[in-house]
Amino acid sequence: MKVLVVGGAGFVGSRTSLWFRDLGHDVTIMSRSAPRAGTGLELLPFVRGNYVEDDCDDGRLEGYDWLVFCAGSDLGNYPQDGSVSEADFFEKANIEALPRFFEAAKRAGISRTVYMGSFYSFVSPQVIERIPYVRSRDVSDAAIRALSTPTFNVCSCALPWMVGFTPGLPVAHWQALALYAQGKLEGVPEFAPPGGANFMTCQSIAEAMLGGLERGESGKAYLVGDVNLSWKSFFERWFATAGRPRDLEVRLGHPIIPDFTLSYLDFGTTDYEPPAAETALLGYQRGVLLPHIDECFAYYSALSAG
Repeated sequence: MKVLVVGGAGFVGSRTSLWFRDLGHDVTIMSRSAPRAGTGLELLPFVRGNYVEDDCDDGRLEGYDWLVFCAGSDLGNYPQDGSVSEADFFEKANIEALPRFFEAAKRAGISRTVYMGSFYSFVSPQVIERIPYVRSRDVSDAAIRALSTPTFNVCSCALPWMVGFTPGLPVAHWQALALYAQGKLEGVPEFAPPGGANFMTCQSIAEAMLGGLERGESGKAYLVGDVNLSWKSFFERWFATAGRPRDLEVRLGHPIIPDFTLSYLDFGTTDYEPPAAETALLGYQRGVLLPHIDECFAYYSALSAG
């Protein structure tokens, strides 16, 4: 299949792009900037595009069978200079731009699409009207799935916290956690944030997205995930892998997992099991998160050392 991966040069999209390529699909990456050299992504066809600002009805979406959307705007993209409110920023970037982009994909003749959604509105619905980011993901997801027709199959995978790596691609927060676990962040006390989340590998996410394309019910949102962990347990796994086992104190104010992120779950944790029938339908692996943390630690610690 001819597949367009939007956000295909990023954290999740990079693993998805390379895996789809390895399966024999004809993969093109669309992103705001060209893929990083040395990742293998630079060898794939590339289309520059900014779905928030660009008019994507200009032909750049034509000629593809499948669309995989691995992009989105969160507080990492939000300007901190006071120029725009969070509500207005996410209204434009998610509530307006995302459905508009999928409407353009529909007009371009793409037949099957899958979208990287968010688990927050599933597991913490009480914050939807209180937190602009969570509301924007909930509203845009519903609007995208409402575009479903017999000739435009669109579904979403509501993703939890994502853990993984693509060789040659740095990811700041996991790289920082690898350094933290080794005791290499000078002056930063060792503790863990409160609450917890569900965690899932980028490879399992790529598998779920493929399952959504091949077998997903059009118009449906699938809650996916692997392991529910407290942040304390998650951090302690990294410390143990680093050869520095700890019983970490729990408190707010962590520099790697900021408090605003914890507020999305009301500073609590998650405890859900994805429906077994849906997991089987999508065909992704579970039970692989904990050993994968060891691989992530090895990768990010070596990246920092280099």
